Amino acid sequence: MNMSFLNCGKAAASTLLLAMVVSSGASAATAEKAAAPAGPPQKVAVLDMGAALFNSERAKVIDQEMQKQTSDDQSKIRTLAEDGKKLQEKFKKDEAVMSDDEKRKNQEKLQEIGVQYQFLVEKLQKLTQDRRQQFQETYAPNLIKAITEVVQEENYDIVFRSEAVLHYRTGYDITARVTEKLNAQK
Repeated sequence: MNMSFLNCGKAAASTLLLAMVVSSGASAATAEKAAAPAGPPQKVAVLDMGAALFNSERAKVIDQEMQKQTSDDQSKIRTLAEDGKKLQEKFKKDEAVMSDDEKRKNQEKLQEIGVQYQFLVEKLQKLTQDRRQQFQETYAPNLIKAITEVVQEENYDIVFRSEAVLHYRTGYDITARVTEKLNAQK
């Protein structure tokens, strides 16, 4: 008998409910009715709102614009990382023959590269975070409209955020359909 964890939980709850009702003097038939779900099964979906929004065509355009705007800083970050790596390799290779003054200067230069690198990385992270937040705030009404359209067209009773669901089959995921609705909006 192959029962999933969820079904085992339902069976145990049903048995417990049955035992409670029987022990209180009610009939077994009443207990089965109490354990049975009321009404037809509900149509359920799962949605990753972030993926729906950030996989949209508008988000891709904004991402491309951001890449263009930050390309100089990204290039500087790569250059600083390469320079730092080369300097570290040179230091390890030549450390035995370097004077204390050369070692100190090398460490200072390496530290300066690290500070510049960290500054640029944090600058880009903040800019990216700010842009994402601004995009979310600007297009939240569009996202809600797209979700509402999909829910109404498909007649869903419940839509869960994917972050709140431990496991689900991909057939329950409506993220791509919501993204399509977002892309269709003008």
